[in-house]
Amino acid sequence: MLDHATLQAAADRLHERLPITPLVPDHALSDRLGRRVWLKLESLQRTGSFKARGALNWLLTASAEALAGGLGAVSAGNHALALAWAAGRDGVPVTIVMPEDASAYKVAGCRALGAEVILHGDINAAWELMHRLVEERGLTLVHPYDDERIIAGQGSIGLELLDQAPEASTALCPIGGGGLISGIGLATAPRRESLSVIGVEPVGAASMAHAWAQGGAVHLDKLDTAAKSLAAAIVGEHTYPLCRAQVSALAQVNEHDIERAMHHLLFDAKLMAEPGAAVGIAALLAAHGPALPPEGDIVVVVTGANLGPDELRDYL
Repeated sequence: MLDHATLQAAADRLHERLPITPLVPDHALSDRLGRRVWLKLESLQRTGSFKARGALNWLLTASAEALAGGLGAVSAGNHALALAWAAGRDGVPVTIVMPEDASAYKVAGCRALGAEVILHGDINAAWELMHRLVEERGLTLVHPYDDERIIAGQGSIGLELLDQAPEASTALCPIGGGGLISGIGLATAPRRESLSVIGVEPVGAASMAHAWAQGGAVHLDKLDTAAKSLAAAIVGEHTYPLCRAQVSALAQVNEHDIERAMHHLLFDAKLMAEPGAAVGIAALLAAHGPALPPEGDIVVVVTGANLGPDELRDYL
């Protein structure tokens, strides 16, 4: 059962193995908004994204039986990279199914870490294939977001935020399947109830907003966004209720908003990030952005920076 003690135990477990990522000021955006904006740079975490936290916490708490037949996962890339890295430390084989339009940069990175990567269909077809492989090969499925140990690992970010940003009133967090924001909400709520945790999704992959509207996790039939790391067709059975309980509001940003945010990060903040990591910035820059608490610092979680030269070229 996920609670604050479980998240703290995960953070303690990870502390000696993963760095605390920096919190840096975004001077240009702070000047624009007239209040301090901070960027939590998970883009500088091991494997280039926050996903290393959940993957490593899962591996460190896995039984020998769970590891014996190898691991399987479906991922657009960042979970795959993190799981391949974490499992590779102990020589555990990993099979990843990725959509055919997955980032070539991430595919190459996973293979370099020793994972078997299968490109197959869209994200829904990738999941269908992985479920067959679990049965045929005896793999243990490591879900990218709907797993309590994964969520607990991601929650270590929230505990760091509390110490790094004592005057923050708002945290903006990208949402794909909801594992990250679930962990951050669980970590921060008991110690700072006043912190408003706001989730941001691309309009073309707003699976959490769809779940909220439908009253539960429901598949999106179509995903259409350059923010592929957030293109989850359905949120989790764990993450949906956790987000409902912990998240103050949801916001959606369009592709133009994301492009604008990428330009801001590259040329104003002097940082590289992938499109899915830029949606928090996109929400702050958009005229239709979320309603924020009137005072206090704003923290934006920049979730990853795994993109190749061809992908970066689109934003230059």
